[in-house]
Parts: sequence; structure tokens; C-alpha cells
Amino acid sequence: MRLWRSLKSAGTAVLRDGVYLLPQRPEHQQLFDGFAQEVEASKGSAYVLFVDSEDASQFSDLFDRRDEYAKLLQELPQIQELAVNSLQEAIRQLRKLRKNFTAITVTDFFPGEAQVQTQQALQRLERKLNRQLSPNEPHEHAGEIPRLDVDLYRGRLWATRSRPWVDRLASAWLISRFIDPEARFVWLQAPQDCPDDALGFDFDGASFTHLNGKVTFEVLLESFGLEHSSLARMGALVHFLDAGGIQPSEASGLEQILWGLRNSIHDDDQLIITTNGVFDALLAAFTDKETV
Repeated sequence: MRLWRSLKSAGTAVLRDGVYLLPQRPEHQQLFDGFAQEVEASKGSAYVLFVDSEDASQFSDLFDRRDEYAKLLQELPQIQELAVNSLQEAIRQLRKLRKNFTAITVTDFFPGEAQVQTQQALQRLERKLNRQLSPNEPHEHAGEIPRLDVDLYRGRLWATRSRPWVDRLASAWLISRFIDPEARFVWLQAPQDCPDDALGFDFDGASFTHLNGKVTFEVLLESFGLEHSSLARMGALVHFLDAGGIQPSEASGLEQILWGLRNSIHDDDQLIITTNGVFDALLAAFTDKETV
């Protein structure tokens, strides 16, 4: 039973009772070899056979994941309805759905239109819920991200939308810790209220905002050449929580912490001070893991 569960979780197709298939890849060969050794150690019989690559395409339909994607799509309208009364719970359910989607793609060895359509539907709902959580969320833009001299950005006034959420919280931390230690922040009720002498971030028309598929935190990293791997991990985490995509393992915990702090601290300056400690701890944890 344990072996059967392992075969199932690996995404094998069943040709007939006791005959399991996977595309011929080094990691799959290693997997089957390990299963065979385990069976033989228990006095059973197991054989690992290879199908000629010219004939392998006839088995691709056995790995069809369209029904699994269809089940995910059926849950999206329910999450949209849930968001009317409980946005936090809707976001939590959508995160769970995204995790299930990622698990399916791991064993979708012959991806097609079903995967693309499901990915697009998830992204649309992620953007919609994020805009409910953070009004005036910036739209996607394309363009060059120039490399900037950090020395020219010291002692400046920085402006972003009030009641900051993940991308703005993390960006304010990054600015304070790595770009402008003397930074002052102003919280805008609307983007058009940005002072002429302020550097805006994370709203349409700001100096730093979503660009080329990157969220504001990632744009700041690239703009100022902050290429430390721990910061890149934080960028992936912020990207997921702000725009969706592949879920890092730390995402759920960080989201719950930031959600609780945002709901309990109503002064944005105090919120930044408190969440800076969270991001400091996260960076330290990522850095410590790299040195172990």
C-alpha cells in the first residue's frame, strides 16, 4: 500500500494492473530503480523496462490532467462569493487552490491548454482579491529597469499608498535597511496626492512600481543591484503574496503575521516599525540557512 501511494504521488499512469508508466527521465529511472530494489528486498519481483522514444507518444493520453484542472476551476466561483463576506478566508482558500494547482503541474508531463487556462484563471482571481485588499494596486507595466546609484537616494522622502500591505511593507523595509537609512515616509490617501519632492513607490506613475512581471520589491532589488540570494528569496515570497505564482513554503506563515499586525496597528508609521522587525528576522533566517 505504501508503494502504491508513492507511485500514485509520483504521477504514474497505469497501463494495466501492476504496470506503471512514467516519461523516460533520469529522475524517473532513479525512482523506479528504487521501487524495484524495495520490492526485491521483500522477496518480490519487479522489472524496469524502457519504451522506445518513437513509440512513447502513444501513452501521453494516460497522463491527461484535464479533469484535475477542471475540478480546480469549479472552485473559483465559490471563492469569489466567499470574498464578499470574508476576504481573508477567500485569500486563504485561493492560496490553497494555488498550492493544489502547483502539485498538479509537477506531474503534468505533457502540459497543454488546460494548464494555461487554469493558470490564467487563478491569476485573474488573485489580482481581483489583491485589489479588494489594496485599492489602487498598480497595473503591470513594461520597460527598462535602469541600474541606479544608491548614494543619490539618501535622505529622501518616500511616498506610497496608506494602509500598506505586503509589497509596500517589504519595500519600505528594503528602502530603510539597504537603500536609504535616513528615509522618511509619507502615506498617501490617493496616488495623485504624492508630493513633488517625494519618491513614489508601488502605485501607477510612481518612480518604482510593478514592471516586467516584477512587483515593486523586486524592481527595487534590481534597480539598486541588491543581488544577495537571501533578498532574492524574500523577493519570491513578496511576489507570491502580492501577485500570485509559485508558493514558497514560508508564505502562509508570513501572510498570517502581516495580516494580524495590519489589522491591529492602525498607525502606518508604527506598522512599518513593527513589520521591519519581522522582515529582519526573516532575512536572518534565510541567511543562516545559507551558511549551514
